[in-house]
Amino acid sequence: MIDLPKFKIGNLEMNLIQGGMGVGVSGKNLASAVANCGGAGIIASVGLGKLKGYSGRYADANQEALRAEIRGAREMSDGVIGANILHAVTDYEKLVRASIEEGVDLIICGAGIPSDLPLLAGDSSARLVPIVSDVRVARIITRAWKRYGRVPDAFIVEGPRAGGHLGFSYDSLVNGTAPSLEDISKEVIDFANDPKNFGEPVPVVVAGGIYTGKDIAHYQGLGAAGVQMATRFVTTRECDAADAFKRMYLNATPEDIVIIKSPVGMPGRAIRNPFLDRVMAGERTNFKCGFNCLKTCEPKESPYCIAVALAGAQQGNFNEGFAFAGANAYRATPESCLDENGEFISVRTLMERLSDEYPSVA
Repeated sequence: MIDLPKFKIGNLEMNLIQGGMGVGVSGKNLASAVANCGGAGIIASVGLGKLKGYSGRYADANQEALRAEIRGAREMSDGVIGANILHAVTDYEKLVRASIEEGVDLIICGAGIPSDLPLLAGDSSARLVPIVSDVRVARIITRAWKRYGRVPDAFIVEGPRAGGHLGFSYDSLVNGTAPSLEDISKEVIDFANDPKNFGEPVPVVVAGGIYTGKDIAHYQGLGAAGVQMATRFVTTRECDAADAFKRMYLNATPEDIVIIKSPVGMPGRAIRNPFLDRVMAGERTNFKCGFNCLKTCEPKESPYCIAVALAGAQQGNFNEGFAFAGANAYRATPESCLDENGEFISVRTLMERLSDEYPSVA
């Protein structure tokens, strides 16, 4: 039985938000399964065109692929479906417009400061939720959005234990000096609850290192409305990545979870493999940029194409790719993630386990 406490973002009710994982790791299958269990299912929008076999110009192919994923999720669920859109991608505006036109319930936006998101969303009923790594960014976004006559419908506070690209310095992540999720979330919660800033309190959702039902209760006890969780959903049957990708998590040890310097100019957390070992040793992959997918990427200076690396990994090719992962990825084991037949557990089974792990008194 799924009995996690629910919270609201506007008129949308959910028991958690499933984090967007690109490229193609969280698509229509995972998002719809989470939505069918009372969560907000989130489709990662970055780099879908080539991955899904769409031809034509990069941005146009991505847009059509995202539309297809949203429609596919809607066919499988009438729950809450959203899109995760990186502000740092060059086709950001097209992806926002495609999501709005397809009627998503939520747009979650990180990797930058989406100052113009309300303008792009227009009078859509989609709830707009920025990802922030500190209260300073929350303030900047709020001031910018007030010029359009609105404020964020919620904030997602992403801490330093999250997977993928991270909003902290490389040195602070490696040295363990980045501020804790607890400290960041308390500041953002105070800001979001201050009547001088907002007419009504704005929900704050925490992310980065959330792995169990007990973790959910802990952060709700600090004043968070709910949580966003990504890593634990990778090792489910419905996750859109290949089984080889999921098994990278099953085989990972704590020492395998590393901080890397991404070609896009940001640090990231990933599972170490031979490809990353070669990159960290100084090897460069010869490639010609055919995408121009990220505003911050300098192809001539990059040791590899991150779009190719992540798309290949999603399909199980790790010769020239790697898997992004949260700090808790090593906690995924065959015993916890496979059923009696050796198959990955379903999203519903995972949600039931989270419910069982949630303390009766937070």
